[in-house]
Amino acid sequence: MVTMETGGVKRMNICVTASGEGLDSEVDPRFGRCSYFVIYDPDTRNVESISNAAAFTSGGTGIKAAEIVANAGVDALLTGTMGPNAFSIFSELGIDVQVGIKGTVREAIRQYEAGELQSIRSPNTTPGSGMRKGNGMGNGMKGSGMGRGIGRGK
Repeated sequence: MVTMETGGVKRMNICVTASGEGLDSEVDPRFGRCSYFVIYDPDTRNVESISNAAAFTSGGTGIKAAEIVANAGVDALLTGTMGPNAFSIFSELGIDVQVGIKGTVREAIRQYEAGELQSIRSPNTTPGSGMRKGNGMGNGMKGSGMGRGIGRGK
């Protein structure tokens, strides 16, 4: 989708971070690690769900996710948290980032259209804060040595 000027009226595309596809999916408040970006065109009511290929990368997740969203031609992004690297990209491109989303994608869009969300002027989280924690495979002193385990097995 591309933002276009038609007859003097700007068409605005809205992106919502989501855990699944479509308007009835639950929102995911994590920007870089969300599963999907749901793009909504309020003029045509067209909905497109884009899988977030950056969600499972080990580094640079926010930047990679921001590139996906920017390439989708959106004007507003609705999410929960935004780190400094991704925020700088959106700020430079003039994409409005709004936070405080809850419920389904459909509800988040309604909140946006009703002016119930807040635009942010700076990142509202630190780099790497959306990383999944606690998934190491260590088992302490008797573990196999993978992840956070010490690996001195007996």
